Amino acid sequence: MKKSILIAAIALFFVCCGRSVNPVGSDIAPGLLTPVLLNPTETVVVLDDYVLPNFEVTKAEAIGYNISIDAENRLLFITKKTETTAKLTELKLTVGGRILSILMIASEKEPVTFSIPNKGYKSVKFKGEFNAWNPNTAVATLKNGVWSVTIDIAEGEYQYCVVIDGVDQPDPTNPATISNGMGGTNNLIAVGHGCGLPPQLFTISAKNQITIDVENSYDDIFVFWQNTRLDNRFLKFDHDGRIHISIPRNARCMNRSFIRVFAHNEAGISNDLFIPLQHRKVIKNTKRLTRTDFHRLILYSLMTDRFYDGDPDNNRPLNQLGVNWKADWFGGDFAGITKKIEDGYFQQIGVNTIWLSPITVNPPDAWGLHLSPITRFSGYHGYWPIYLTVVDPRFGTKEELQTLLQTAHNNNMNVILDYAANHVHENSPFIAGREHWITPLYLPDGTRNLERWDDHRLTTWFDTFLPKFDFEQEEVSAVLSDSLLFWVENFAFDGFRHDASKHIHERFWRAVTLKMKQRIHRPIYQIGETYGSPELIKSYVNSGMMDAQFDFNLYDALVTALIDPNGSFVNLNKTLLQSLKTYGYHNLMGNITGNHDRGRFISYAGGTLSPSEDSKIAGWTREITVGDPIAYKKLQLLHAFIFTVPGVPTLYQGDEFGQPGGNDPDNRRWMQFDNLNDNEMETRKNVEKLTHFRMNSMPLIYGKYVPLFVEDDILVFGRFYFGETVIVGLNKSNEDRTVEFWLPSVYGGTAQTLTIGANAHSFAF
Repeated sequence: MKKSILIAAIALFFVCCGRSVNPVGSDIAPGLLTPVLLNPTETVVVLDDYVLPNFEVTKAEAIGYNISIDAENRLLFITKKTETTAKLTELKLTVGGRILSILMIASEKEPVTFSIPNKGYKSVKFKGEFNAWNPNTAVATLKNGVWSVTIDIAEGEYQYCVVIDGVDQPDPTNPATISNGMGGTNNLIAVGHGCGLPPQLFTISAKNQITIDVENSYDDIFVFWQNTRLDNRFLKFDHDGRIHISIPRNARCMNRSFIRVFAHNEAGISNDLFIPLQHRKVIKNTKRLTRTDFHRLILYSLMTDRFYDGDPDNNRPLNQLGVNWKADWFGGDFAGITKKIEDGYFQQIGVNTIWLSPITVNPPDAWGLHLSPITRFSGYHGYWPIYLTVVDPRFGTKEELQTLLQTAHNNNMNVILDYAANHVHENSPFIAGREHWITPLYLPDGTRNLERWDDHRLTTWFDTFLPKFDFEQEEVSAVLSDSLLFWVENFAFDGFRHDASKHIHERFWRAVTLKMKQRIHRPIYQIGETYGSPELIKSYVNSGMMDAQFDFNLYDALVTALIDPNGSFVNLNKTLLQSLKTYGYHNLMGNITGNHDRGRFISYAGGTLSPSEDSKIAGWTREITVGDPIAYKKLQLLHAFIFTVPGVPTLYQGDEFGQPGGNDPDNRRWMQFDNLNDNEMETRKNVEKLTHFRMNSMPLIYGKYVPLFVEDDILVFGRFYFGETVIVGLNKSNEDRTVEFWLPSVYGGTAQTLTIGANAHSFAF
């Protein structure tokens, strides 16, 4: 007995060796806390984004900053001291006698002046990626014969144009231009880009400790385990630039925790490292990941009514004169989706997360009006809710929805719900007696506040029969956030796709996420839809709101690179690097193949749809096909990019084989599973290879992105994770190419070659 006790004690000693930390628990600060992005002057931090409301923050400090706490309103006010130059700083919050560590990132904005000489103009405005293409935020004034305006812009490269007397046109003073993907051009402007190179972080090995390498010098390095910064007791610095990180001993008690690493120097901020742990061991095998490890998600966006009809008894098409058949109900339902899970379709094409279109009750009749051709629309799409918490019977029963969710989970798949919170249909009983909850349809100048996406984005109506909620009212956000939470409290959904995110006040998103932290005790993935600048998109992605949004700017750059004769992988790579810098190198942003609001990529690539035309009218007035078969190769290139860069790959139904079409509703055709032609089968098999490749590759899930060779027609990049390498090559030219590139020095620094077929992709390991 004594011998057994001695052996057990020795074993316990080795298990418990190392140091522990005393972190603030997830019951106080749930989740991994995102960095605070500082403004050039004062920054206001909402404490409830980081610490639950029933816990008091008694102290807040950061070297080089003045910080005051407004305890009553739970706000921090942060201002930079004049002598402060550090690009990264640790914000320390004292909660319950323990320290909560949050990274702060200094603003990189600088004033930029745009000006053009006057030629009798009446008004001049500037719009671009830096201001979400909203010209009303950059209105020039005329002085001494020159129109000019100065605005603060963060470091990066941006597309823009000038709006002269209401007409978009290139800036006549700037010769740097790029295709806008619609038959015209935009200007380019680079902001910042000082001397030197920022640090580059690489994972090297992980045995008893984590070893990382830093290329280029660094002024400071920040290593976090969960929400605690590890001090020098956990770090060992070698003369060759390598850093060894000891994992806190108490990480062994957690099934999943994370190490995050950041560094900076005068030239800029490094990439971040994001390292998953399981009971104190670094995860280096995808078999140890689960469906709640959201970096391994592969989304499949489907429109329930257009996917598969599993129960014809719930079909209720309008069959009305004046309703084009394309805008009527088709009959897809929950039973059909369940049937396709059971048949193994999703597993075969390699997706692990289904994104359902909205499922709440929509009007029983037709609404809206399209003039060419003249037609009205049914609510088959789900975006005109009558009731906020009732399943539309045309999709099935709530029991059938429960069966769908359970079947998905039994097959190790997630299901996220598309939810439209922005408005309800005018016939909704929900707004009876609550008319004061609705924004005015008419603006003070007498014009209708209709589809004013940018200048009145938080109050605009989508249509005259869709009253818009005023989310700036606390009562409105409080009640409607409860309606949204109904779907995760009563059904086992794994997340949400939030419709029209930028049109809803941040008060609502904060209410939703805070309630989830307090009431939902399972991981919930939230991804939003915002068209605009990276800065606008990022403003909704943080600990207090959403996990991610869709990266439409990256998609636009990808489409232009692949189908525009003047398109370039050089610009695509720049856009990707800007996205990684904005959202993080290990972000959860959605990278789409297309969606239900755009013309089909394959029809653009095949030439039957033109970027310069109205793709909605095209879809109504003519039969749109694939066109030139080269489009299938272009689509396969798009797939190869989407599935190998950082972010969450998102397949729109039909894109796995190349379904053609214009815009809504022509991009919402009945899903096709059988009788695919040879090109369609080849494209689908290519998707199957890519999805399975991604789900079984740690570098493609958690690896660092490094561009290795970039030309207009060729893009070669690497993904690197703890000694494992994946090299991806894309060639959009009509000739086979063999290119030479150099691996990063920490991964050998040797010259390599890769041969890539015409309009094809290649991999190397």
